[in-house]
Amino acid sequence: ALLFITVYKADGFYEFVESSCVFNSTKLDDIEYIRSYYYNKLEYTRFSSSVGKYVGYTEYGVRNAEAWNKDTGDLAAMRAQKETYCLINVGNDHEAAL
Repeated sequence: ALLFITVYKADGFYEFVESSCVFNSTKLDDIEYIRSYYYNKLEYTRFSSSVGKYVGYTEYGVRNAEAWNKDTGDLAAMRAQKETYCLINVGNDHEAAL
């Protein structure tokens, strides 16, 4: 699995975004793109290419997910990450492992 983390810190609180590609093979059908949003180690919203939309896990996360799911352009861009971001990197990782 590929994993990239971005961390933001303000006044002792941490917010970070984690993007990952979960895969069993280099076939596009076997790859899942996940972007998780955290605040102080608590995941509040997640986009999964398997679900195809944002899902909120806290009150704040549910409000974010509802707003973000209304943005069809952003949803299309997130859905495309499976192919444009994961597929290339998974192929590179697979070749390097061989």
